Amino acid sequence: MANQEQLDLFMKDVILWNRWRENNPQIRPDFRGADFRGSDLRGHNFSNADLTGADFQGSGLIKTDFSSADLTNADLSNTNLRKAKFFNSDLKGADLSEADASGADLSEADLSQANLIKAALQEADCIRIDLSSADLMGANFRRASLILANLSRADLTSADLSEADLIRADLSGASLVGANLSGANLSGANLSGANLTGANLSGATMPDGLVHD
Repeated sequence: MANQEQLDLFMKDVILWNRWRENNPQIRPDFRGADFRGSDLRGHNFSNADLTGADFQGSGLIKTDFSSADLTNADLSNTNLRKAKFFNSDLKGADLSEADASGADLSEADLSQANLIKAALQEADCIRIDLSSADLMGANFRRASLILANLSRADLTSADLSEADLIRADLSGASLVGANLSGANLSGANLSGANLTGANLSGATMPDGLVHD
């Protein structure tokens, strides 16, 4: 359960909260299972917080900082996460279905087994991200940076990866059925066992460096 005293301060006054964070850098905020549904939390500082199982469904989280936060099994569905920071955050099993994370920083985040069905991640920074076994059906990664990303066994059925940078990404065993990979850069990527049935590879740079017709 969340630390009620910390939660009350956070919800009461963001300026006082940020000041408390600055004065108590050694304390990790405890917001486990907290209910933030439908809240406007844009620009708030959740860095390094324990947000395990927290519910943000439908919230406004533009430019919110979740760096190094634990968001295991958190509900971030239908949220506005544009330009939010998730650097090194733990999002294992989190629900980001239909979330708009365009331009978000997800570099080095762990999204294994997460749900990103119909999520929008255009131009997001996903370098070294772990998306193994994640449900990414219909997700929009257009022009996203997925360099060295772990997408092994991920379900990317009908996902939009057009013009995405997938250099040295691990897509082994991934489902890319009907996915749009047009113009994507797959140089050095691991596609062993991947299902590319019906995928659009026009103009894509393949693992061997050759451009697909």
